[in-house]
Amino acid sequence: MEFTFIANGHKNVTSKHKSTFEITTDKSLTLKGDCIIGVNSTKTLNNLPQDLRTKIQSDDTKIELILETVNASDKIIGFGSSKLSLDHPSDMVCRKSDFTCSRTLMINCDKAACDLNPLLISDLKNGCELKVTIKI
Repeated sequence: MEFTFIANGHKNVTSKHKSTFEITTDKSLTLKGDCIIGVNSTKTLNNLPQDLRTKIQSDDTKIELILETVNASDKIIGFGSSKLSLDHPSDMVCRKSDFTCSRTLMINCDKAACDLNPLLISDLKNGCELKVTIKI
């Protein structure tokens, strides 16, 4: 199962957070948002397809998240959980920990914002389009 959507980079992407990264529908970003790598997302947790939501809300479902810009890509491995509500209206967060809340897409990820490909982050700082693919 695979689902793709688009977000955008922003000049204030710093990608310094050590335990999470986030994609949001918000249009702007301040320098305080050091986990946010994508803004103006075309999708939210609320409007992921139901069959995908069902898989993500299953304990130990392995999830691959592929991030792609014009010059770079990265792959993050994480897991779903029955504790995920997937109902936040704007934010989609991937976490290295097993913490869950309405903003969480996947837990126990192998990468946070600070671990992402530097070329990908450079593209995002320059406002490049970000293609996001969720694979189950």
